[in-house]
Amino acid sequence: MADKPNYTLDVRGTISPFSLLKVSLVFQRMKPKETVEILGCDPEMQRDLLRVLPADTCEVVCTAPAEDDLAVARVRLRKIVQATAP
Repeated sequence: MADKPNYTLDVRGTISPFSLLKVSLVFQRMKPKETVEILGCDPEMQRDLLRVLPADTCEVVCTAPAEDDLAVARVRLRKIVQATAP
């Protein structure tokens, strides 16, 4: 995770549906090629994010699972294209 992300969201301690909403709102405002880093994103939330975000609009750039109680799980997503309205 060498490059600095355009957005950083800390979802530690929040209820999952609210976390997903928060990330999707930021993702909508993002421009193609921008990245968002989500702190406190466990594997279950990562799977849910990929279901909630529009298909073919993002890619997982990297993940860093929490290795101990002091570490924070991180996921970084990059927006590929702007979603189009149906």
